[in-house]
Amino acid sequence: MDIFWEYARAFLCGGVLCLIGQILIDKTSLTPARILVLYVVSGVVLGGLGLYKYVVEFGGAGATVPLTGFGYLLAKGVQKAVEEHGLLGALTGGITAAAGGITAAIFFGYLVALVFKSRPKS
Repeated sequence: MDIFWEYARAFLCGGVLCLIGQILIDKTSLTPARILVLYVVSGVVLGGLGLYKYVVEFGGAGATVPLTGFGYLLAKGVQKAVEEHGLLGALTGGITAAAGGITAAIFFGYLVALVFKSRPKS
C-alpha cells in the first residue's frame, strides 16, 4: 500500500506543476517558451535556497521529472561542485550534473530519427 501513496504523491505534485503551467498559458500573455524558462529558473532558485528539496521529498518523480526538476538538478550540481572545486565549480557543476540526462536525450532523439522517417505535413 505504501507504493500507492508514492505514486499518488508523484501524480499530485506533477499535476499541480502542470496545472500552474496551464493556468499561466490560459490567463496570461506568456508564451510557452517563457513559461519553460520560468519553470527552469524557478527550479534553480528554489533549489539554491534549499526549498525545492522538500517538494522532491514529497513528490518524488512528480517533482524531479518536470522542468523545475531540471533547474533543481542544475542548482544541486553547482552547489556540490562549488564545495569541491571552489568558484570554478559554479561554471562546471550544472553541466556535470545534467550531463547524463542531456546525453540520453540526444542519443534517444538520434535513435528515433534513424528509426522513423520524417516527412513534411501536407
